[in-house]
Amino acid sequence: MEITEVRVKLVSNQDDRLKAFCSLTLDNEFVIRDIKIIEGSGGLFVAMPSRKMSDHCNRCGGKNHLRSKFCGTCGAKLDENRTPPDAQGRVKLHADIAHPINAKCRRKIQETVLAAFHEELERSKQPDYKPVDLDENSYHTHGTHA
Repeated sequence: MEITEVRVKLVSNQDDRLKAFCSLTLDNEFVIRDIKIIEGSGGLFVAMPSRKMSDHCNRCGGKNHLRSKFCGTCGAKLDENRTPPDAQGRVKLHADIAHPINAKCRRKIQETVLAAFHEELERSKQPDYKPVDLDENSYHTHGTHA
């Protein structure tokens, strides 16, 4: 697998933990969008795209996010302890949509994405800077190449 392009869209509020959204192109053929660069307690890290976990109301069967206290369909109060914690005692609230399956791949993605992030930060200091458009469809001809 070759990372052939990384696009970085800086977040305007740099005081926030979320620093940027990214897209990653693999082998000039496959794009992964909604990758996030987040400032954690140990520094910057890459978070893969994820979705909020949900379950169904016991009363009406309506679908609700795990943090919901009331059903969005019928209004019934939902059990706040309806999801068991993991081995570290945390409730899993999000599930990755796409993710590396080994440490070597994760490291490669993280290093490449963070390098592109730092390059974009430097470019953003230029007076003629124009932010990257992550929704543009011509991924193989524009953006930052890895």
